[in-house]
Amino acid sequence: MDSFEINKIVAAVLMVALIVIGIGKLSDVIFHVEKPKTPGYSVEVETTTTTTVSSSSSETDKIDIAALMAMGDITHGEKVFKKCSACHSIVKGGKNAIGPALYNVVGRKIGAIEDYKYSKALAAYDKNWTFEELNGFLIKPAKWVKGTKMAYAGLRKEKDRASVIKYLNENSDSPLPLP
Repeated sequence: MDSFEINKIVAAVLMVALIVIGIGKLSDVIFHVEKPKTPGYSVEVETTTTTTVSSSSSETDKIDIAALMAMGDITHGEKVFKKCSACHSIVKGGKNAIGPALYNVVGRKIGAIEDYKYSKALAAYDKNWTFEELNGFLIKPAKWVKGTKMAYAGLRKEKDRASVIKYLNENSDSPLPLP
């Protein structure tokens, strides 16, 4: 194959590319459609969620934690917690892993385990792990406590969060009464 034939092949490929681009531009000019400023119809969506994500520095919207906890199931929580067990231990006397051990976590002060190095944000977060705090944190940890090292996306489903909270509460020396 000599250089003249290679030049013809390259020219043909370039010509096809120019024709495709040109046809696209020409069709945009011929069939130009302006988008309307307002849509032709509106779709009304009913909101049914009762939880909101908020950061520790802004005001917290109240949720009905009793209704949320009624959705939970301990056996379902044990299944969902398997995602958490990659980083956290739930057994009594369990060791800290990537994340701190979570036995006796419900009702405990946040950042209270002495032999675990918490992020500065969690160490300075002066609250206890209540049902409400756990729910907010499990929705999206990075938004609930800005600056936390926990890089988990969160649990979107209310039933999953309620079940995990019930499972965490059950794995305690003295489980707290449910709201």
